[in-house]
Amino acid sequence: MKTCSFSDTLYDQISAALLESWSLQTSSKWTADNPARGQCGVTALVVQDRLGGEILKTMTAGGWHYYNRINNKVYDFTASQFAGEIEYLHVLSSRADAFSDTNQEQYESLSGRMAELLDRQ
Repeated sequence: MKTCSFSDTLYDQISAALLESWSLQTSSKWTADNPARGQCGVTALVVQDRLGGEILKTMTAGGWHYYNRINNKVYDFTASQFAGEIEYLHVLSSRADAFSDTNQEQYESLSGRMAELLDRQ
């Protein structure tokens, strides 16, 4: 698995690209008022594709929530979907586990849109 150096600038670029990429095609739970809703599994997968690292999970009231650890630092690009604070357990997960939260069409949609946005920068 690849690992890259992860700067604040890259974090901002990834965050902006995700916000622009999330849609009903990437999660059936997406809404304009809460674009990160339901995006955690697919986002963790696509972020790992681009930046390496590990996929972690923690239990929330709605079930498992997926996020990333890159260079020993935790990044949760979809935390904004929750109204309150998240109590992170940092349980090591897997791609297969995170994929159980999404499907191939949603994954391909987010991956393709992210590539379009980030590869032109």
